[in-house]
Amino acid sequence: MKRLAVLCVVVFVLASSVRAADEKVGPWNIGALKRTIPAMRWADQSGPVHSLFYAGEDYQGHATEVFAFYASPRTLGKAGAKTKFPGVVLIHGGGGTAFAEWAWLWAQRGYAAIAMDLGGCRPNAPIYDPNTGAPVPNQAAKKETRQRLPNGGPDQGHLQKFDSIGGDTSDDWPFHAVASVIRAHSLLRSLAEVDAGRTAVTGISWGGYTTCLMASLDDRFKAAVPVYGCGFLHEGESVQKPSIDKLGDRRDLWVKTYDPSSLLPRCRVPILFVNGTCDVHYPLDSYQKSFDLVPGPKQMRIQVNMPHSHPSGWAPKEIGLFIDSHCAGGKPLPIPGKPVVEDDRVRLPVKSVTAIQEASLHYTTDTGLRSKRKWQSVPAQVGEGVIIAPRPLADANTWFVSVTDDRGAMVSSTVQFANP
Repeated sequence: MKRLAVLCVVVFVLASSVRAADEKVGPWNIGALKRTIPAMRWADQSGPVHSLFYAGEDYQGHATEVFAFYASPRTLGKAGAKTKFPGVVLIHGGGGTAFAEWAWLWAQRGYAAIAMDLGGCRPNAPIYDPNTGAPVPNQAAKKETRQRLPNGGPDQGHLQKFDSIGGDTSDDWPFHAVASVIRAHSLLRSLAEVDAGRTAVTGISWGGYTTCLMASLDDRFKAAVPVYGCGFLHEGESVQKPSIDKLGDRRDLWVKTYDPSSLLPRCRVPILFVNGTCDVHYPLDSYQKSFDLVPGPKQMRIQVNMPHSHPSGWAPKEIGLFIDSHCAGGKPLPIPGKPVVEDDRVRLPVKSVTAIQEASLHYTTDTGLRSKRKWQSVPAQVGEGVIIAPRPLADANTWFVSVTDDRGAMVSSTVQFANP
């Protein structure tokens, strides 16, 4: 009987392993994608930021390649041959491409960084500043600085993002975007100079959207930072809602398959949501709803009137500090608790290994489009493990408390909504 019981346990474990290896979520075979180290070839290794191509998913009946920039402390000439680095995957936003300066910034920080193009294109080779050695900023910002790959995947227009839903998924941009990022992650982890157990992902706008999907699908990441991007693109003031509504009887299929709101309940990768109060692409109420869906470790950084762009999206220091805390032994960001209104004040507990320097209450009494509302900020008192802020005005409909530590790193409480 004991031998039979042991045999049953072995069979169960093997069956579970097979299921995990072949786990399918929506259109993606996640197990197969994570196992696959895509074929790759270097395109240029002459500068500090290298360029390469790696194999993507089939598109319109043909094999594809994905272009990417790669940089590390070693490519920058700042590390020896035997040093291993944590890794980071960088996902551009809509209308963007692989940005050499973004990969360079992370290599300067001590990471091996890969930044891929998710629109079937290749940007021009980077030009370097002769004084700093850094790639010249914004040189790939315009579409005319890129060329379409003869074997590239789908473009990143609305047709490919929305209208292609239904039938074969191989022409859907979200399908390719996720698969290409997982492949990039597997490739990054396979490099000899990368510590495969210390990798993170961050993305901006549509890249933030994709980061939400990645954090929900690829559990090999140790940290994720979606900037601007979130779920619930089919609700409220989302600028994507009209495109999704036009899908008619395919609308629900798109939401179920590709909207982050359908996948974030799977997310257990530690995640930091970064956004502004007035973002037109990803409204604050959709952002908070997306945050609430995550069952794993999560934090939030909401900035009043944060601009929406690639440089503004990779600028916040909290992104690097959060990823450092999970991949490079850095100190964690402060962790606010739940804000509680008590009489004429708001009490916010805070756990922090760093000293809290300042705090503020932010609120708006405006109505109408969230992207147009004006915000007010008032200072709050910093106590021992607690923030005491004035109670928001009676007609304040949306508010939160921010906390800044002695590194200048800011995080915020969850956003509170009194009225629509």
